[in-house]
Amino acid sequence: MTEQDGVLSQTERTAGAEAIDAAVSAAAAAAVGISDDTQVWDILFDHGLAWVDFPRDCGGLEVPSSLRGYAREQVASAGLSQPDPGRNSIGFGMAAPTIVVYGTDEQKGLLRDIFTLRRIFCQLFSEPGAGSDLAAVATRAVRDGDEWTVSGQKVWTSGAQNADIAILVARTDVDVPKHKGLTYFLIDMKQPGVETRGLRQITGEAEFNEVFLDGAVVPDSRRLGAEGEGWRVANTTLNSERVSIGGGMPREGGMIGVVADAWRTATHHRSPVLRDELLGHWVDAEVLRVTGQQLGQKLAAGRPGPEGSGSKVTFARTAQALSDLDIRMRGIDGLRYDSWENRRPTDYSMTGRNPVYRYLRAKGNSIEGGTTEVLLNVIAERVLGLPGEHRTDKDVPFKEMPR
Repeated sequence: MTEQDGVLSQTERTAGAEAIDAAVSAAAAAAVGISDDTQVWDILFDHGLAWVDFPRDCGGLEVPSSLRGYAREQVASAGLSQPDPGRNSIGFGMAAPTIVVYGTDEQKGLLRDIFTLRRIFCQLFSEPGAGSDLAAVATRAVRDGDEWTVSGQKVWTSGAQNADIAILVARTDVDVPKHKGLTYFLIDMKQPGVETRGLRQITGEAEFNEVFLDGAVVPDSRRLGAEGEGWRVANTTLNSERVSIGGGMPREGGMIGVVADAWRTATHHRSPVLRDELLGHWVDAEVLRVTGQQLGQKLAAGRPGPEGSGSKVTFARTAQALSDLDIRMRGIDGLRYDSWENRRPTDYSMTGRNPVYRYLRAKGNSIEGGTTEVLLNVIAERVLGLPGEHRTDKDVPFKEMPR
């Protein structure tokens, strides 16, 4: 079998591992005497150790994505510093895979900045009137020569207050149906005309933002894909996001690892019923992990498909069920919360925070990255081939749509 089929032969694994070993050895030799982390990360990028499954001119080695974990282990064993993907999650999980597929040579130069954390990314997709129906975005981008002027409002933008660049979907043509009049951009977040305001969430923190664009400018050289192809490009991003959210965890990593540890220590609150529940979630987490590896291989080959919606739905349901079980196993200790202070969080970790934070934060898992309801429609129509929902606005010019 081949990687395209989702199963790797031992020969393919061995060849990929050998390529990684050689790259790590060369990178370690090049990094001798260098103490600056960013310079070390540059060396890793130059030796194909940024995203090992990406093309060689994009910081990769063109090996299976299932070897990403092996590559990180080998880099760590060589004593080389590595950037934390969590500090640039939109860049690593969404922008980078999209740039690889649609980016010009100049735009692909941003991949180094993403990996080395020189440029932090956020996502300007959802709007107050276009969340589940993303194709209904109304933020306008009007072309003037080699530049576009952007005005509108975006919402639920994680990390916008720290971002240097945003991936943006904007309306560039109102005379065609909603899916056809969109264009995808990479926009500077530090310029005049971009205002970011925090949105307080159920955890008491302001992890998300609303962003107001008022005459912000983006060069046409930062347009990703052709004019009017924004929906197609955005789907690559969203499928990549769903694979990123729904897969890629190591065995017994993430929430299942936290809850398994809680089971081992919470001796006063264990029961056969809770044990059976935990084992059921462990099976779900393992299926999710293996499926995530297969989807990651398709993503690396530039073929992220609708199957990622299934993983994302499963991830949300499993994370919410595990966070609930986590609290029940801890008894009264599971009800303590550190602070309801309205603040900008510095730690988004689901595994590094307390149980109540995880329980509350997990409620957002079924909304972010596509609501569960919308993703079930995607699965029904694009995976199972069932008849689509009746849509009255599919062929109506955007300017004639009721809003």
